Amino acid sequence: MSPPQDASPEDQPDGRMLTSLAEIPVQRVNKIGDKRAEALAAVDISNVLDLITHYPRRYIDRTRQADVAGMRMGEESLVLARVDAVRTRRTRQGRALVELDVDDGTGALRVTFFNQAWRARQLPVGTEALFFGKLDSYRGKRQFTNPVVDLVGNRTGRIVPIYPTSEKSGIAGWEFGEWVEEALRRAGTLFDPLSARWRAELELMGRTEAFVAIHAPQSFPEQERARRRLAFDELLRLQLEVVMRRHVLERDSLGIRHAVVPSAGAPALVDAFVGQLPFPLTDAQRRAVDEISADLAKALPMHRLLQGDVGSGKTVVALSALLVAVQGGHQGALMAPTEVLAEQHYLGVRELLANLVVPDPERLGGSRPLAVALLTNRTPAGERAKLHQGLRSGSIDLVVGTHALLTDEVRFSSLGVVVIDEQHRFGVEQRNTLRAKGRDTSDGGGADPDLLVMTATPIPRTAAMVFFGDLDVTELDELPAGRSPVRTEWARTEEAEKAAWSRVRAEVAAGHRVYVVCPLVDGSERIQAKSATEERTRLEASVLSGLRIGLLHGQLKAADKEGVMESFRRGDIEVLVATTVIEVGVDVPEATVMVVEDADRFGIAQLHQLRGRVGRSDRPSWCYLFSAASTPDAQMRLEALERSNDGFELAEVDLELRGEGAILGTRQKGRSDLKLASLRRGDRPLVEAARRVAESLLAEDPSLEAAPHLADEVRLFVGEAEAAFLLKS
Repeated sequence: MSPPQDASPEDQPDGRMLTSLAEIPVQRVNKIGDKRAEALAAVDISNVLDLITHYPRRYIDRTRQADVAGMRMGEESLVLARVDAVRTRRTRQGRALVELDVDDGTGALRVTFFNQAWRARQLPVGTEALFFGKLDSYRGKRQFTNPVVDLVGNRTGRIVPIYPTSEKSGIAGWEFGEWVEEALRRAGTLFDPLSARWRAELELMGRTEAFVAIHAPQSFPEQERARRRLAFDELLRLQLEVVMRRHVLERDSLGIRHAVVPSAGAPALVDAFVGQLPFPLTDAQRRAVDEISADLAKALPMHRLLQGDVGSGKTVVALSALLVAVQGGHQGALMAPTEVLAEQHYLGVRELLANLVVPDPERLGGSRPLAVALLTNRTPAGERAKLHQGLRSGSIDLVVGTHALLTDEVRFSSLGVVVIDEQHRFGVEQRNTLRAKGRDTSDGGGADPDLLVMTATPIPRTAAMVFFGDLDVTELDELPAGRSPVRTEWARTEEAEKAAWSRVRAEVAAGHRVYVVCPLVDGSERIQAKSATEERTRLEASVLSGLRIGLLHGQLKAADKEGVMESFRRGDIEVLVATTVIEVGVDVPEATVMVVEDADRFGIAQLHQLRGRVGRSDRPSWCYLFSAASTPDAQMRLEALERSNDGFELAEVDLELRGEGAILGTRQKGRSDLKLASLRRGDRPLVEAARRVAESLLAEDPSLEAAPHLADEVRLFVGEAEAAFLLKS
């Protein structure tokens, strides 16, 4: 891969670009033929960039290696030993059993693997490998049972990198080390997008040095310095993406300067709305309304994320924003991810706004009730056509809907504010499609609407900066008065489950309602979880016999879902057995108990959302988590939910347990997500630094026209569609 072979020096100013490495197939690396290339493709490695960014998952300090003779019973040890014998057989229970006899020159050790028949192929006689496990004894012989195994080949350095491998690829970890070493040697100096000044200020090593050190560190401090530099690069690309997105939106925007304070004769809808609420706004809601109103008064369109805990009153804040648009003669749209949630929003919005009126010179008296409509894929054709006409004419002030709002037929007279609920369920393109409806008006004179996206799944502040850095963030960190904290109990035993069912019966007898949540609709042998249909039948015949039990799941038709929910609200159904279709938006104040079956199969955020369906009044409420969780992560999740009702605190726990994947799933991904950067591992200061560098670089050069090589790198990692939007000049 030297320049004479793979690229001309002019193509690599100040070093070889990562983009050029992405164009070199792995077959150009010695000892990677077509067969090995095919195996690498199975683990998503097809070019040299993929190869050098396949980072070690951990490192072994060979200086802390133990001798077999010196190992102590019950302690974990790392030994380098040679395989002297291999035996395979089946146990009486039919499980595969592989036994190895290994020796390191100081003593012999038995190594046993259960249900890992492939180990016999991986570790034939004569193989040298590192074995890491806890020493125990069986029939008088010292042994490791199911230890961690790493094939190290001829690597003899003090610190040995261990690469992620898979049985599917058939590639040994030591092979990655050899290939990466050769690839980096032949690549030579790499282009560094970070100037010497920034590197010195942030105390970061150069990119070339970092790639070498991450794969072959001379010490653990050097390895951490390398990881920190490459993690910064990952965060910088993300920050460039979000800051550029904001610049592009601001540059190309045609905004509406809303009349937050209505002019003479205009309806003061926000004041009227707040004045007729049956409860006072919390201080957090008032702060949020003020922040949003300040945005709406500006000529630039608002791009704001409103995040608040379950039950914190986000809908009231969102309606205030929508009413600012309507009182200025514009329209508002609220988009939800599911029909159940859209219908729930529609019913709630219609009730909250029932007494508000807007000017209409064509009506006797010069006014009419504020018009709210619902649009989903279940809306009948005739009603849909009438609704489309009302949006085009402006006779519909607010529309609540699902993805149906994104269709070409939907056009507005003047769309002023867009609210997207549970925004993590929508992609960037869907968000942009709805915003584009503001310009695509019936008279052709539209503008960009202000955008408010909401989530009841709080995101830690630094994480929000990483993945939603193009949005300003408003937090509702206060619950309305009169809400009862939910007492959460993890039912670990049969006795605890019996006590929970007793509570269910007592609450139903008091006239209250109960949810029972199951992970699946239909039974499955592959996943041992109770299904809602089976659980309803079981409960009717056993612990809840005599109670009126309903069933709700996503496979029901929309009309049937609403019928079930209405029966539950009225009390005709006392216990509702449901799937996660009730996760968000369902509001039944009489519900005081929730039982979650197989709770370990849910994540923290989902369990917290489910729990939010109870405790929606001043009545004492309970959430029971049924689970025989055996894994440490599952136990930590359930313990966290027992301990805290604070969604922001739980979001931090979720980040600690699941890492950035919990958040990356909410972001449209480009070529690569974070591989080395970790907000839970002390990289939060790097986020602030990356943001500072990104804003500095883009302050005078919003599209990176003067830095084409850095622009190419951003384009490579964020994906073609997103790059086309961000990097257009």
